[in-house]
Amino acid sequence: MAKVDQLAHERKKAQFDVGALKVVWAGSQHALQISDRMAKLVASDPVFLKDDRPRLSRKELFRKTLHKAAHAWKLIVDLRLSEEEASRLRFFVDEPAYTDLHWGMFIPAIKGQANEEQQQEWLPLAYKMQIIGCYAQTEMGHGSNVQGLETTATFDPNTDEFVLNSPTLTSTKWWPGGLGKVSTHAIVYARLITDGQDYGVHGFIAQIRSLEDHQSLPGVTVADIGMKFGNGAYNTMDNGLLRFDHVRIPRKQMLMRLSKVTREGKYLHSDVPRQLVYGTMVYVRQTIVSDASNYLSRAVCIAVRYSAVRRQFGSQAGGPEIQVIDYKTQQNRLFPLLATVYAFRFVGEWMKWLYLDVTKRLEAKDFSTLAEAHACTAGLKSLTTSVTADGIEDCRKLCGGHGYLCSSGLPELFAVYVPACTYEGDNTVLLLQVARFLMKTVQQLRSKRPVGTAAYLGKLEYLLENNCTVSKAEDWLKPSVVLEAFEARSARLAANCALQVSQASSPEADL
Repeated sequence: MAKVDQLAHERKKAQFDVGALKVVWAGSQHALQISDRMAKLVASDPVFLKDDRPRLSRKELFRKTLHKAAHAWKLIVDLRLSEEEASRLRFFVDEPAYTDLHWGMFIPAIKGQANEEQQQEWLPLAYKMQIIGCYAQTEMGHGSNVQGLETTATFDPNTDEFVLNSPTLTSTKWWPGGLGKVSTHAIVYARLITDGQDYGVHGFIAQIRSLEDHQSLPGVTVADIGMKFGNGAYNTMDNGLLRFDHVRIPRKQMLMRLSKVTREGKYLHSDVPRQLVYGTMVYVRQTIVSDASNYLSRAVCIAVRYSAVRRQFGSQAGGPEIQVIDYKTQQNRLFPLLATVYAFRFVGEWMKWLYLDVTKRLEAKDFSTLAEAHACTAGLKSLTTSVTADGIEDCRKLCGGHGYLCSSGLPELFAVYVPACTYEGDNTVLLLQVARFLMKTVQQLRSKRPVGTAAYLGKLEYLLENNCTVSKAEDWLKPSVVLEAFEARSARLAANCALQVSQASSPEADL
């Protein structure tokens, strides 16, 4: 059967410069060129094929993931790709793997929390992948409540070592990606105890597997936690469990940029402000927000193309039926998702600026924007991941029965993405943190003028007393009018909630 381009007619009708829009999406001409090169490199390599992924057993699926990750690393080394090129290559390989945690969590944690001497020791090994790391924070009993973690790191002054221990079943590290099968090292978060005093949760670099035979080290129990939701999907990732039975590590493997324990066992804060740890959090959440646009764009692309090709009803005198995309009901559900993709893309770029701004301010010991940055990253992580997960499912429905097929790409896309609603902060918990920031801002209006994204609350009285000035439909095309409408709505909701909280017998009574 001759190949027919069913979309050619639709593409010819574009009333905008497609090439210019590609640059906008990529961020720059330079970024677009790198993306195009890496996309072609991956697409032309049969090792990276993924069409059989939903049909593979977990064992075979994971074996192929290891092969792809190793092949990608060989390409990066052989072609001497830059860090930017390597990042785009891994993006187009499009398979959750241990490398995501190694590059996305393990290395940033060392860069953000280790002192200069520790960075010089560990980063070269990590950059060359002579060690492979993961991020072991979440436990079976505690996820969002980091301060409730139970793993302990007790300093022994006789040997100049910390003793890592998992005292309870619920202290088992649970969920870290890359931990189950691959990682040789982990950033382990544990309660630091020295001289009988608990100083709270701190980070430590711990080796968990031998670099010679990859077996778990004495006292270390490590395993894969098993199958996850969906065919293929996130099952390419080796999420694991980790327990310590009085495992000793050198004192110098405590991450010591913010605080340290001396040879004598004395706990000391460094001159570096503890708030610097928020820089890593902003970086990780910025990445999650940017990823939301990537995942939703793929689902919307599939649904738009399907809607343009699929015809249903309305045949006149034996002619072709009406394209599904021409139905208003389809447009009303699909086009807002298309707009959302670009909105998330642009807010992701803004988050990159926010990360750089917060980092610069923290290094100058300027903490004035920290609370706002925390609220923004929490709210945007929650909003973008929830909308994206729901949007992918909506796109599946927009493709009718065909969307339910694994070959559509949508079921696996949903299964791969939906964990984002939980990891790095449960979305409901994060929204409550945003609400707390807004309540505090409203309560402090008389003594402190809000700035940044919360500046609109400074005109609370005006927003509460005045009505919308829109008089005709065209007024809604003005961004300033739309923005003020959102400000008014948010201000009213915040003020009403603050009033309810102030009158409540307990903080959660009326919420």
